[in-house]
Parts: sequence; C-alpha cells; structure tokens
Amino acid sequence: MNAPTNIQIINGPSGAPAFVVIPYDEYIASRTQGGNLIPNDVISRTVDGATPVRAWREHLGLTQTEVASRLGISQSAYAQQENSENLRKSSLEKMAAALGISQEQLDF
Repeated sequence: MNAPTNIQIINGPSGAPAFVVIPYDEYIASRTQGGNLIPNDVISRTVDGATPVRAWREHLGLTQTEVASRLGISQSAYAQQENSENLRKSSLEKMAAALGISQEQLDF
C-alpha cells in the first residue's frame, strides 16, 4: 500500500537517508510536544540495568561528583540516591533540576 505522506526523504552521497523534510506546522507541533522525550541512549542504559537517574547522568556526560555538587550533597549520598529504585517525588524533582531535564523524563 502506498499511502500519501507529507514527508520527503533526501539521500546523501552514499545513498543512505541523510535528511527528512516535513511541513513546517508539523515541525512546530513536534517541537512543542517533544519537551519530555527520552533519548534512545537513556532507554538502552535502563534496559541494561541502570536506574533512570544514572542513565541520564551518563548520557549527559556528568560525574556523580558534579551532580552531587549541583544538589549540594556529598558524592556518596548522591550515589545512594542514584541507585535507589524508589525515589520520592521531591527527590526526583531535585534530581531532574540538577540534570537539566523534566521530572517526567526521570519517572518512566
């Protein structure tokens, strides 16, 4: 079945897809809805056993010490929280702020 689409795929020199062109209104809609997306790298790390907090920290290239400093706690206290499967909502909000992401992006 060849359903009509509003996208255009532009191939690069190797013949592999390099760009996708979409209507501007669809682009704007995706930008406003995409604030809470979770990168594939973060999902992969959680599938491999990392907690969402650890997966995000590693994805962002941060050390435990850097995040602990942003939170105003020791590295060892942060490590305990990072490895916890059951963080309180207030803790998730603080962690998210320290990582520069939304709380919803940590709570999956």
